[in-house]
Amino acid sequence: MLAQINPVTFVYGAFALMFLALGWVKRAHRVSLWLAAILAACGAGAAYFQAFWPMVMFGLLSLWSAFVAVELVDVAWRIRAGLVFTLLTTGFFVLWPTLERLSGGKLPCPDYVEQNSKFRLVAGLDLRGGMRLVYSVDVDEAVKDKRDRYYEQMRAELAKIYGLHSGDELPSEESLVKLREKVAIEAPRTPANVVRFDVKDDPSKIDERFVEKFRSDLTYTQSDDKRKWVFRVRETSETTIRERAVAQAKEIILRRVDDLGLREASVSTRNEDIIVEVPGEDEASFATIRDIISQTARLEFKLLDDETDYIGEVAKTAAKESLPEGLEFARETAPIGLDESGDQKNKQITYAYLKKKPDEKIKDALTRFKEWAGTLTPPQDRELGFEPVYETNPDTLKQSEAGWRTYLLRSRAEITGAQVTEAQAQPDQQGGRTMGGWHVALTFTESGGKAFERITGANVKKRFAIMLDGRVESTPVILNRIAGGHAQITMGAQDPDIQLRDARKLELVLRSGALPAPISPSNEQRIGPSLGKEAIGLAVRGSGIGVALVLLFMLVYYKRGGLIADAAVLINIFLQLTVLATFGAAMTLPGIAGIALTVGMGVDGSVLINERIREEQRAGKTARAAIEIGFGRALSAIVDGNLTTLISAIVLAQYGSGPVKGFAVTLTVGVLINLFTAVVVSRTFFELWARGFGRKTHLDIG
Repeated sequence: MLAQINPVTFVYGAFALMFLALGWVKRAHRVSLWLAAILAACGAGAAYFQAFWPMVMFGLLSLWSAFVAVELVDVAWRIRAGLVFTLLTTGFFVLWPTLERLSGGKLPCPDYVEQNSKFRLVAGLDLRGGMRLVYSVDVDEAVKDKRDRYYEQMRAELAKIYGLHSGDELPSEESLVKLREKVAIEAPRTPANVVRFDVKDDPSKIDERFVEKFRSDLTYTQSDDKRKWVFRVRETSETTIRERAVAQAKEIILRRVDDLGLREASVSTRNEDIIVEVPGEDEASFATIRDIISQTARLEFKLLDDETDYIGEVAKTAAKESLPEGLEFARETAPIGLDESGDQKNKQITYAYLKKKPDEKIKDALTRFKEWAGTLTPPQDRELGFEPVYETNPDTLKQSEAGWRTYLLRSRAEITGAQVTEAQAQPDQQGGRTMGGWHVALTFTESGGKAFERITGANVKKRFAIMLDGRVESTPVILNRIAGGHAQITMGAQDPDIQLRDARKLELVLRSGALPAPISPSNEQRIGPSLGKEAIGLAVRGSGIGVALVLLFMLVYYKRGGLIADAAVLINIFLQLTVLATFGAAMTLPGIAGIALTVGMGVDGSVLINERIREEQRAGKTARAAIEIGFGRALSAIVDGNLTTLISAIVLAQYGSGPVKGFAVTLTVGVLINLFTAVVVSRTFFELWARGFGRKTHLDIG
């Protein structure tokens, strides 16, 4: 048992006991040492449970507390020095995997750290190349979806008013049919923010209580006789819906990008557009990314209307020349429920089938099919659904989508993806044996599970359409009431490889959540690196030479004061890279420019500090007094300079986009760290020089 415990646990435990004993002996430093013991004990617990970052942080904080107890310089200096040490050590753990890559393996990172430190600093598009995708969010569709929810709520309320429905569940199909005899309610395609209805029976029943339920988000007008009503989504509510749709779409795409393991990718917004930038060169990966990102992932469960042979009526009257190329009509036997004796009833119905052209993409075939379907007028509260039809290549035995077929569906979704809590791709099994196929297992919320049980119980031996983004994925027959809050989506293809691919894609998009509105690609760019490999090498070499010359000048001109300034500049760069890696930032050319600018500001701050200390020494002040007064006098100038730059950076980050925004973010981080290194790091080194090692009465700073 002990052999299985992480050895670091015992190390932390030993430190905890040691600090506890020292605290008992060193009464003057008991608080610091016992605090170090407590933190070391917490680190031991974190190591035991293999919590990497808590283990690291508790260890560093424990050492910091113990260092405060060391009788060196003074307590204030020890606190600052401990802070600097803790930040630098933490930064090293954060940057270690990145440093290994940049050094070509000369600074190897242990596997344990590699697995637990997920922070990375990567090259951006301009340095590495990649793909930029721009998607437009259909915010009008988001408004329509919101309007449709009000439409369903209004139908339910009107059904209650006229005594056709009670309870909190959605009204039944029979109740809605009876409601149409009393109120003709409509949610038109255009305009998408309007609900209107015409009262046929006793308009006095629709009173202020009905209006009050929708007043917060809808405005309304009515005719003088109170029979015609028009409700419209408020302008403020519509603006909020549009803004929220873009923000939610960005968040969901970010989750999908993370689930794909693309930590190097970036997602940003511009007005109603979402911009996805993915560094790399793998075209196969890009194709997968496009497919995953663009899916709305709107999951719906709808009942089929197999009792109405609507397509059969269309087939009787349709002129052959008006049909799209490749369209034909076919017959099938559909289950339509149970008869009075409990036996299954069937009915022969007609469906339309469109075979794609040999040189046509399957999506283009669906577009043609929907254009033709748009000329039809299905019965009220009904719509056409489309399912892919597969064919097998006789030579390769591989399946591919060959065309599309229709189903007549009830327009209302009985259950949606909002009522699904979990989705998981699983192999098909029978009798404990794997059959080779794949499906996606779904888990519903409590309300979704109850609704699913009620709907399946009321529609035994009828077909149920499972739809994703308006596409019918499967149409299983309900064999009996399904309880337990679980269901599964069977993949349409017969090829197990295609089933597995589709199942994993479906699992990913369902787990990340549905987009609030469809998105469509508006622009795609394949981007090569702005700088070639040779140019990048020259830029790195030039930057290194420039930094080295600056550091050398500071060292020559200010002597030991210059050495402290150089250390502060290097720590500044290190901490900037640490913060950027923590956020998974991609290093770009504008970002490098931001770092270079903050380095210059850091050197400027060091010059101010050295000059003020030198002035105070010339005035006869001691080393300690010169440092105290010099930092105090230089502080205001340093803060003013950095604060004005920070304001500019924040404005650029707020209103800029693309490279400008990247530059602004890097500059903001650099300015904040620059203030820290100027006020804390430089002062820590100066005080160590004056009051620690050597205890100088005069500082030689040129």
